[in-house]
Amino acid sequence: MGSNSKRPLPLSSSSSSSSRAASGQGNVAVRPKTPASRRSVTPNSRVHSNGDDSDNGRVRVAVRVRPRNADDLLSDADFADCVELQPEMRRLKLRKNNWSSESYRFDEVFTESASQRRVYEVVANPVVESVLNGYNGTVMAYGQTGTGKTYTLGRLGNDDASERGIMVRALEDIIANTSPTSDSVEISYLQLYMESIQDLLAPEKINIPITEDPRTGEVSLPGASVVKIRDIEHFLQQLQIGETNRHAANTKLNTESSRSHAILMVYVRRSVHEKHEKVEDEISSEEKFTRSDAHGGSRIPIVRKSKLLIVDLAGSERVDKSGSEGQLLEEAKFINLSLTSLGKCINALAENSPHIPIRDSKLTRLLRDSFGGSARTSLIVTIGPSARHHAETTSTIMFGQRAMKIVNMLKLKEEFDYESLCRKFEKQVDQLTEEIERQQKSRKNDKNEMEKRLRECQDSFAEAEKNLVTRSEFLEKENTRLELETKDALNELNHQKDLNVLMRNEVASLEMSLKHSKKPITLTFIGKASFASVNSITLVCQYQLENSTYQQVLADTTQMYEEKIEELIKQLGDEHARSKTAEEQLDVIKKLLSDSEQKIQQQKTENSTYQKVLADTTQMYEKKIKDLTKQLEDEHAHLQGAEERLDEAKNLLSGHQKSMQDEIDELKMRLHEMGRHEELTVNELQSLKSELTDLLSEKATLTWELHAVNQKLSVEEKQRKTIENELVRLKTVVPENDHDFKDKKSYTNGSTGQDSSTFGTQKDLHKSNPSRETILSQRATITKICEEVGLQKILALLTSEDLDVQIHAVKVVANLAAEDINQEKIVEEGGLDSLILLLRSSKNVTILRVASGAIANLAMNELNQGLIISKGGGQLLANMASKTDDPQTLRMVAGAIANLCGNEKLHMMLKEEGGIKALLGMVRSGNSDVIAQIARGLANFAKCESRGIIQGHRKGQSLLIEDGVLPWLISNCNTAASASTRRHIELALCHLAQNENNAWDFKSSGGVRELKRIAAESTREDIRNLAKKTLKSTPFQSEIHAEL
Repeated sequence: MGSNSKRPLPLSSSSSSSSRAASGQGNVAVRPKTPASRRSVTPNSRVHSNGDDSDNGRVRVAVRVRPRNADDLLSDADFADCVELQPEMRRLKLRKNNWSSESYRFDEVFTESASQRRVYEVVANPVVESVLNGYNGTVMAYGQTGTGKTYTLGRLGNDDASERGIMVRALEDIIANTSPTSDSVEISYLQLYMESIQDLLAPEKINIPITEDPRTGEVSLPGASVVKIRDIEHFLQQLQIGETNRHAANTKLNTESSRSHAILMVYVRRSVHEKHEKVEDEISSEEKFTRSDAHGGSRIPIVRKSKLLIVDLAGSERVDKSGSEGQLLEEAKFINLSLTSLGKCINALAENSPHIPIRDSKLTRLLRDSFGGSARTSLIVTIGPSARHHAETTSTIMFGQRAMKIVNMLKLKEEFDYESLCRKFEKQVDQLTEEIERQQKSRKNDKNEMEKRLRECQDSFAEAEKNLVTRSEFLEKENTRLELETKDALNELNHQKDLNVLMRNEVASLEMSLKHSKKPITLTFIGKASFASVNSITLVCQYQLENSTYQQVLADTTQMYEEKIEELIKQLGDEHARSKTAEEQLDVIKKLLSDSEQKIQQQKTENSTYQKVLADTTQMYEKKIKDLTKQLEDEHAHLQGAEERLDEAKNLLSGHQKSMQDEIDELKMRLHEMGRHEELTVNELQSLKSELTDLLSEKATLTWELHAVNQKLSVEEKQRKTIENELVRLKTVVPENDHDFKDKKSYTNGSTGQDSSTFGTQKDLHKSNPSRETILSQRATITKICEEVGLQKILALLTSEDLDVQIHAVKVVANLAAEDINQEKIVEEGGLDSLILLLRSSKNVTILRVASGAIANLAMNELNQGLIISKGGGQLLANMASKTDDPQTLRMVAGAIANLCGNEKLHMMLKEEGGIKALLGMVRSGNSDVIAQIARGLANFAKCESRGIIQGHRKGQSLLIEDGVLPWLISNCNTAASASTRRHIELALCHLAQNENNAWDFKSSGGVRELKRIAAESTREDIRNLAKKTLKSTPFQSEIHAEL
C-alpha cells in the first residue's frame, strides 16, 4: 500500500548526466552553456553531464490545435481560418488577413485529429525514457484557456482508454519499466492557487513553503505528501483524488476552466546493475578500490534518482472575453501574473540575459530546473482555430518560439546505496559465519573420523606386525626342525651308503672267492665245497636282496625328504612373499597415515586462516557497527535535545499550533540533514576525486583541441585570404553606387497601399539602378559565390581590418538580405549582430549607408524587428539620423524605421528611443525619397494605432500626436512631391482621426479641413471612403455643422 509521508521535495536545478550539443532547427537559436556557478551539484551524488549535445538539452516544443467547437463554428462562419497547419514540414502559418501571414517552425505540429497516444509518444515518451535513465524531466502544457491543456495532460480515460492523457501514460511506462523489489515510484500532486502552494492529495495542507539550501542551492517543499505507487490502479485513485480537490470554474471561454497550476511530481529511484553501468571507465582506480570489498571484491550498489514534473498550467485569459468577476477576477489576476513571470524568465533565458528573474513567482521557482536547469523539457503549446482569439494565439506561439531557444544542461544523478550495501554485508557476514561454523563442525567430524581410522589402522598394523612376528618365529622353528630332520636323514643316508659300500665289498670278495672255487678238487672236497658255495651263494643272494631292499627304501626315503624339502622351500617362499606383501601394506598404511597427518595439519592451517579472516571481518564490522552505534547515539542525543527544545517551544507557544508546524517540520528536516552529514562529506570527497580525474582528462583533451584549433585557424587564415581575393573579384560584379542592394516591399503589418511600401517609387528605381536583367544577373552571381564560399565566412569578413574588404562584404550581405530565404540564415549566423556593431563602431559613410539598408531589409520580418529593437538597433538608427546629412543614408535609415513602425508592439520602445522624432527630423534633407519613406513610416504607425483602438487593446492619445507629427502631415498633405508620398500622408491622417482622443488636435490644427479635402479630392477611392467614414464619426459632426 502507498503510504502518505512527509519529506522534503528536492527541486534543485542541480538534480543531475550522459546527456549533448547540436544546433536547433529552423530559426531556433542555440543558447550557449551557462556558467557552472549558477548550478550546484549535490555532494552525495556522482554527476555525469551531457553537455556535449545541446540538441538533447534544448527545450522541445510542439503545438496542438484544438478542434472547432459549436461556438467557433457559429462565430467564425464569416471568417477564414487564421491557422494553417503544415505538419509534414513541422510548420504553422498564422494568417493576419487575406494578404499577410507568418510562418513558424516547431519540433512537431499536431493537427486537430492527432490522437492522445501520438501526442504522448512524440512529446512525453522521450522525457519519460530519460527519467528512467536517471535524468530529471519536465512535460508542460501552455496556452489560452479552453484550448485543451488539461485534456492533453490529465485526462483519466475511465470510459475510453484511448483518451488517456500524458500523466496516466507516463506512469504506465514508468511502472512497467521498474522493479517493485529494487525500485520505487513515488508521487506528489500540488496546485499553485493564488500564489499559495496546496497539496491536492491532502487538502488540509495549504501554503506549503519553498525552502532553498544555501550551500547546495537545492529547493525543496517540506510538508508535501509523498505517496508510494503500487500499480496503475493505485495511481489513478490518487489522481482522481487530486482532480477532485483542484480549483475549477465556469467562464465564458471554458465551462471547466482550471483556476490553478497543477504540478504532478514523480520520483523514480532505480538500482543500477553492473552490466548496465556505462560510466565505469570514468571512475578512478582509487574510487574503484573504495567501491570494492576488501576480500570479496563486491561492488557498491548504485541508485539513480530522477524526478518527472508534469505541469498543467492554468490558461491565460482576457477579462473582457472570459467575463470573470469577483473571486474569478482575483484568480485570473494571479494566473496572469505568474504566467507573466514565467514569460519574463523564458525571454531572459532565450536572450542570454545575465539576470533571470526566477524569484518573481513561486511558479518560476518550482520550474527553475525545467528552463535553464538540468532537466530534459518538452513543452506543448495548445491553441484554438478561432480568428476571434488571434492575439492570444500569436502570444502563445511566440512563447513557444522563445522557449525553443533555451538549452538545458542534462545531468545524471547517481548515488551509492550504502543502506542496501550495509544490509548486504550484514547478510553476507551472517552467511559466512554460518558457513564457517558448518565448516568447523565438518572439519571436527572429519578430524574425529580420521583419528578413528588412524587408530584402527594403527591397531591393525600392530596386530599384523604381531602376527607376522609370531609367524616368523614359527617358520624359523619349523625351519630349524626341518634342517635337523634333513641332517638326520643325511646321516642315515650316509650310514646306509657305508653299509652299501661294505656289502659291495663283500659281494666282490665273494665273487672272487667264487672264481677261485671253480678249480678241480676232490669229490668230497667238491661236495663240501659245493655245499659251502651254495651257502655262500645263498648268503650273497640274501645280501643282494637286502641291498636292493635298502636301496629301494633309501630311494623312497630320499624322494620323500626331497619332496618335503621342496614343500618347505615352497612354504618358505610363500611366507617370504606374504612377509613382503605385509611390508608393502605396512608402507602404504604408513604413507596414508602421513598423508592424513598432512591433511589434518593443512586443515588446521586453513582453519586458523579462516578464523583469522573471520576475526578481521568481525572486527571490521564491529568497528563499523560501533561507529554507526556512536552516530546513532549522537543523533539520538541530538534528537533528544531537539525534542526537549520542541517541548519547551510547545509549552511557550501552545496557543500558536498552526505557526509552529512549519518550525517543527524544519527541525525534522535539519535532523535528517545532520544524520546524512557524514555520508555527504564522504560522497563529496569521492565526487571531488572524480572531478579531479575528469579535470585532468579534460585538460589533456583541451590541450589536444587547442592544438587542433591552432591548425584549423591556420587553415582558415589561408581560406580567409582566398575569400578576400574572391571579394576583390566581386568589385567587378557588385556596383559601386548607392543602390547595391534590393529595394523590397516592407513588412507593414498589413498593406497601406498597393504601391506604397517600397523604399522608393518605381520611377526612382529606374533612375538610380541598372536594368532589371543586370540586377538579377548580379544577384545570381552573388548567390552563387555565397553558396561556394559560405555565409558564415562572408559574415566573418564584416570584421576585417581591410576597409575595402569590409565595404564589399557588407554590400554582399545587404544584397543577400533582400531575399526572404536568406534573412533567417543571416540572423542565425550572427549577421544582425555584426551589422549593428558596424552601425555602432564604423565611421565610413558607405558602410553606414549599406549596413542601414541591410537592416532595413531584415526589418521586414516581425521576429527580426523585435531582435533589432532588443539589441539597441532602434536607438542606433535614431542617432544616425541626427548625425548624417547624406540623402542616401537617410533614405536607408528612414526605410528601416518605417518598417519597424509597422509593429505595434514596438511603438512605445520606438518613441522612448527617439525613433519618431528621428523620423520627423529627417525631413530637413528635403530629398523626395527620404520624405517618401518618412510618410510610409508614419502611415504604418498610424494604421497600427488605429487597429489597436478598434480592437480595444489600446487607449489614449496617439504617440504621433505627442511627438508633434500632426502639423507636418497637415502642411504636406497637399504639397508632397510624389503621389506615393501624398497617399501615405492621407492614410496617416485618416487613421489618426479614427482615435477620438485625437479629435481636439484635429479641430485646433485644421485637420478636419484636410479630411474633407481628402474625402473629395484623393486619387484613391479606398482613401476617400476611409476619410468619409471618419468624418461621419461623432467627434467631427459638430465641426462639420458649424462650418455649414
